[in-house]
Amino acid sequence: MLGEFLILFCSAFLAAFCLMAVTFAFSQKIHNAGIVDVVWSAGFAPVALYFAFAGSGEPLRRAMIATMVGLWSLRLGGHLFIRVKGHHPQEDRRYSQLRQEWGAKANRKMFWFFQLQGALLMVLSIPFLLASLNPRPTLSWGEWLGLVVWGVALIGESAADDQLKKFKANPANRGKVCQAGLWQYSRHPNYFFEWLIWVAFFLFASGSQWGWITIYCPALMLFFLLRVTGIPMTEELAVKTKGEAYREYQRTTNAFVPWFRDK
Repeated sequence: MLGEFLILFCSAFLAAFCLMAVTFAFSQKIHNAGIVDVVWSAGFAPVALYFAFAGSGEPLRRAMIATMVGLWSLRLGGHLFIRVKGHHPQEDRRYSQLRQEWGAKANRKMFWFFQLQGALLMVLSIPFLLASLNPRPTLSWGEWLGLVVWGVALIGESAADDQLKKFKANPANRGKVCQAGLWQYSRHPNYFFEWLIWVAFFLFASGSQWGWITIYCPALMLFFLLRVTGIPMTEELAVKTKGEAYREYQRTTNAFVPWFRDK
């Protein structure tokens, strides 16, 4: 199993390196680094499909993990593509700020930033590979639970994104804080359900040999969402643009886990 794991992982890693190099070149041409978010999100689908096609595990399990990853990855990638396209040619403020901070070294550092995204994609894809190598003929309770959690998470994330999109599409809501649907119970329901997706992938991988080690996937995503590029940067911008209205939203509404509001 180890030999097959290394061959499939290393070949996919090389492909991810090339993909991010091409993505970087394209981002330079359109002057918009935000395209990396689209490619990163949608990139999980072909990786999972490759593992499922080339892996030697039980066929049903391989088909299930490829379908789970593919539906989630392509939906998220499509959602981000529409968002980036809608703002183009204006670049996401996160990347504009990085360019300013990096100065003359911006292009070189941005290239390696893209490659870091490719490496992260591969590190997070290990649950899909382990599941694709699992020869066990029947699904474990953890795999069935992972499927259920995945379904709930996909529906929740899709609903949250759709509710925010509809809110922003209404000109009357310009400058206001979205508190429609799931957004009245969490300031970031899309992030919560995105994290839950990774919990589901971990649960599904737990039925495979060494699958338990992939607990780092939801742990890593939780760290990024709560401490790095997720909530901190999003809320910093929201306070700047919406002021006291968003501070009141922070006071009354949970940041991450959907829950009843404080009055």
